[in-house]
Amino acid sequence: MAKIIHHGAVDGVTGSCHQLFFPAGESLLVDCGLFQGAEARGRVDMSIDFPLAGIRALLLTHCHIDHCGRVPWLLGAGFDGPIYATQATAKLLPLVLEDAIKVGVSRDGGLIRKIMTRLEGQLVPVAYDRWFPLRTVQGDVVNARFRRAGHILGSAYVEVDVGKGADCERIVFSGDLGAPHTPLLPAPKPPYKADTLVIESTYGDRVHDGRKNRRKALQRVIEHCFHDAGAVLIPAFSIGRTQELLYEIEEIIHRYKKGGRSKLDWQNVDVVVDSPLAAAFTESYREMRELWDAEARQRLSEGRHPLNFEQLITVDKHENHLRLVEYLKQSGRPAIVIAASGMCAGGRIVNYLKALLPDSRTDVLFVGYQAEGTPGRDIQRYGPEQGYVVLDGERVQINAGIHTISGYSAHAGQDDLLRFIRRIYKKPREIRIVHGDADAKAVFAEKVREICPDVDVLVP
Repeated sequence: MAKIIHHGAVDGVTGSCHQLFFPAGESLLVDCGLFQGAEARGRVDMSIDFPLAGIRALLLTHCHIDHCGRVPWLLGAGFDGPIYATQATAKLLPLVLEDAIKVGVSRDGGLIRKIMTRLEGQLVPVAYDRWFPLRTVQGDVVNARFRRAGHILGSAYVEVDVGKGADCERIVFSGDLGAPHTPLLPAPKPPYKADTLVIESTYGDRVHDGRKNRRKALQRVIEHCFHDAGAVLIPAFSIGRTQELLYEIEEIIHRYKKGGRSKLDWQNVDVVVDSPLAAAFTESYREMRELWDAEARQRLSEGRHPLNFEQLITVDKHENHLRLVEYLKQSGRPAIVIAASGMCAGGRIVNYLKALLPDSRTDVLFVGYQAEGTPGRDIQRYGPEQGYVVLDGERVQINAGIHTISGYSAHAGQDDLLRFIRRIYKKPREIRIVHGDADAKAVFAEKVREICPDVDVLVP
C-alpha cells in the first residue's frame, strides 16, 4: 500500500499538499497550497515545515491559491526539481503566483522577477492524458499523467503509477473535481483503475442543484436584489468562478433578448468585473477555446461572445476601481459587481464591502464555498443579525441583504463524488478523504463505505 503523508487539506479545505513516497524512499509532492482563514491561524509564516530531501518533483492539479500558493516558499526552501502542470495551468500559474507575492509577501520588483524566473525555469507543461516519467535516483519506476477534472481551466486529477507489470500500483489524487455540466468545461471522466484514491470532500455532505435550476436561482436572486435599486456584490475567485458567472449571465441576457420574461431590463444592466487578474484569466479562457465544452463552442459558432458581451465592463486600474466604489456609494446606481477575493479575505471586494455593506440598498450574493474563519463566512453566517463584520481591522456595519446560492459551485457535490468512485472500473483498496470540513468528511466517508463496503476508507 502506498505511503502518503498529508501536509495540508487535512483539517479543512485549504493548504492542499500531499507527499507520495516510492519504495526506495524518494517521493513526489502533489500540490503545495496556501492555508487560508482559520486554517492559517497559529502559523507564524507560510514556510515549508517538512524536509525536502528526496522529493523529486511537484505535480500541480490546478492554480487556485489553496493548491499552489506556497510554491514560492517551496522554491525559497531550496526545492529545485521539476514542477509539472497541464499546459493551461502552466500558462496561468505565473499570473496567480505573481499576484499572490504582491499581496502577501512583497512588492519588490527585483525579488518578484527572481522568483518568477526561477519558477519558469522549473515549470514543465504537460498535455492532458499523456504519461510522463519521473526521474528517480534510487531507480524506482514512476510514471504520471494528468486527466481533466472539470473544475477550472487546466484543472486535472493525477494518476501516478509506481512500479511496473504485476507489481505496478496506481495512486490517484483527485485535486478538485468539477460538477458535471459546469459552464464552459467538460465533466471529468473517472480513471479505469486506482489502488489508492485520495479524494476531495468540499461538498461531501450536500447535493448540488442541477445546472438549469442554478441559473434560474441566479437570475431570481439578482432580480430580487435589484428591487432595492442598489449594487449586487458577488465575491468570486478570479479564475473559474468569475468566468462561469459571466457565461451564465450572458445566457440570461440572451434569453431576455429573445423574449424571455423578466422583472428586470437585463439589456441595460451593467455587469462589472473589477479585477486585473480576473480580466487576464478571462482573456486566457477566451484564448484556450479548444478546452471548452461542446455547448460553449456552439455559442461561439452562433456569433455569441459568452465572456465578452455588450454589458460587460472591466475595471483594471486601481484609481478607476476606487472611483467606481465611491460612485456606487454616492449614487446607489444598480450594477452587478464581480470581484475577488472569493472569500472576502482581501482584494478589491473588501473596498466594496466597506463602502456598501452599511447601505440597505446593497445585496451580497455568495455563490461559492466560504472557509471557516474568513470574512465571507462571517458575513454569510451572521449577516445583519450580528450587525457587523471586521474588515481590515475595523468594524463594518451590515445593513445589506445577504444571499447564498448553495448549489452554484465549481466543486463536485456529494452525488458527483460518489459517481466518480462508482465509475472506477477496478476499485481502490484504500480511499483517503481530504479537503473538507470535519462534518463534510464524516458524512462523505459513511456514504463511501455504503457503496464500497470492501474498501478501507480513511479520514487522515
